[in-house]
Amino acid sequence: MPFFSIVIPVYNKEKFVEKTLKGVLNQTFTDFEIIIVNDGSTDQSETIIFGFEDERINYFSKPNEGVSTARNFGIEKSCADYICFLDADDYWYPSFLETLQTYIQKLPEEKVFGLAYEIETDEKTFPAQYSIQKTNDFEIVNYFEASKKDSILWTSSAAFHKDVFKIAGNFNINLKNFEDIHLWIRIGLRFPIVFVWKIQAKYSYDSFGLSRSEKINLDVDFSEFALTEANNPELKHFLDLNRFSLAIKSKLINDTKKFLQYYNGIDLTKLPLRKRILLNLPGFVLKILVSVKLKLTNIGLGNSVFR
Repeated sequence: MPFFSIVIPVYNKEKFVEKTLKGVLNQTFTDFEIIIVNDGSTDQSETIIFGFEDERINYFSKPNEGVSTARNFGIEKSCADYICFLDADDYWYPSFLETLQTYIQKLPEEKVFGLAYEIETDEKTFPAQYSIQKTNDFEIVNYFEASKKDSILWTSSAAFHKDVFKIAGNFNINLKNFEDIHLWIRIGLRFPIVFVWKIQAKYSYDSFGLSRSEKINLDVDFSEFALTEANNPELKHFLDLNRFSLAIKSKLINDTKKFLQYYNGIDLTKLPLRKRILLNLPGFVLKILVSVKLKLTNIGLGNSVFR
């Protein structure tokens, strides 16, 4: 049985999948299986994948049903105790799995492990920003307290024991947006997170994402956490940061109904003054500020305007 199962969902990633697979096959820790789930690609992704010959690769092709279904399919097919996910346009450094394996062996009672990552833009590569202080080479932390800036769990830079999915559940296939954060919330309510400061993965930042805001599904339902957040201040604040993000995005596309839905759910007394001011700005002013902020983010000055 391999130590790691690596689940790679693929949907029309012909420009990236070769580099991603090479990054996995070049790992210094080699006891793993790769589960590629082709989620109905219509480009040359499959042809590129078939160009790799390695007995550790397990290839599955299925009709397009979305990334959550593809990841859940990979979980079901996995043989290892520890599961990693890697999106087909993200990248691991060669010691990614070796680093994870080292801390899993060091902390055998823990179930969830996250590694620091860096963000690559058109202009610069810079480390993600976290809301915790570095006290050692790793921290064991509360997910919500540690993720007020960038999330300490990122799909392509973490490992989960199989038991985590039995307890917290899989990715919610009914969500078209925030499906990863939804799972991290359920995991964070049940497990501490081992966070390792060593940067071992790279995320490609889409600086044009906001120009396509009108295509983003902003219908995110936090209602299932209503009772829990009422008695969990850390979860409440974390959800309010996400409501803030969704409220700003809603205002940018002039969706007043969605804006009020998220705005009215926020405890404004716990929100920083800067964020309260942003929420009350006219949409056209926000668009100007976001444009400036995106340019700054693209060169590594600050994180997203939305958190």
